[in-house]
Amino acid sequence: MDDALVAYGAGHADGKAGVNDSGRAVNPQTGADYLVGIVDGQIAAFEEALIAAIRKAMDDKASDGPGI
Repeated sequence: MDDALVAYGAGHADGKAGVNDSGRAVNPQTGADYLVGIVDGQIAAFEEALIAAIRKAMDDKASDGPGI
């Protein structure tokens, strides 16, 4: 179980960073956990970018002035 959690954590970090370790992905014991971590990390990175873009858009709109 510890190996699976470590593989998931590494995959999550790699997914957020936009990298992939093909050696870990094909490991018969922990490859699936690593790949799930990759996907979760990519989703987390997308969510962070989306929230940042929404905040920027809201800030830009607020600076347009009243009534806009």
